Amino acid sequence: MSTLSPAAPRLEDAERRRLAARVRLLSWVSLAYMAAEGAIAIIAGVVAGSIALVGFGLDSAVEGFASAIIVWRFTGHRIFSDAAERRAQKLVAVQFFVLAPYVGVESVRALATGARPDASALGIALAASSLVVMPYLGIAKQRLAERLGSAATKGEGRQNMLCAYLAGALLLGLVGNMAFGAWWLDPAVGLLIAGVAVKEGREAWRGEGCGCISAPHIADAVDGCDDGRCAP
Repeated sequence: MSTLSPAAPRLEDAERRRLAARVRLLSWVSLAYMAAEGAIAIIAGVVAGSIALVGFGLDSAVEGFASAIIVWRFTGHRIFSDAAERRAQKLVAVQFFVLAPYVGVESVRALATGARPDASALGIALAASSLVVMPYLGIAKQRLAERLGSAATKGEGRQNMLCAYLAGALLLGLVGNMAFGAWWLDPAVGLLIAGVAVKEGREAWRGEGCGCISAPHIADAVDGCDDGRCAP
């Protein structure tokens, strides 16, 4: 086997910096979008008395924080830091667990008391917008995560995909309530948000789907990437 030329490590570093810059850009876009989405959803949810909309807004806040974590992780010397990757992975995973208790409890309460949310045209428009934007961001980040071997970036991308799935469920619930008076769809969607958040949080904590082949020097040190579960 031929030995690597002295230029090879520098080229690898340059490529990693380029990919890290793309991750940062996508995370900044996510952060800006999530800030607007979260504020609008929470305000609309409070006005309409919609647990699902408030939960969706809180999910946006959680995802925005996850985006900030990824910006931190891929800035400066941390681009090449195994310790920063592990820390970011755990912090992103924790964000899923922050969301679940509030939304779950409030959804159960709404089902038990029969609290009926008002129709929300603003909420419907917001859910439709997220259903378009979030899949693009989520897929792009997960592809970059595979190339970087970053479980933390993979987790943030999965949060974006979760947001898209929940936007679809939220849209169904809001339209069902507006068109048919199916009030129970709202807290049911809230319970779905809580349940999926717990599931995704557990997987993100373990670093599942981390794409360890693309950057073994990082992946070997990330929890979940050293037990043979990643693709050969």
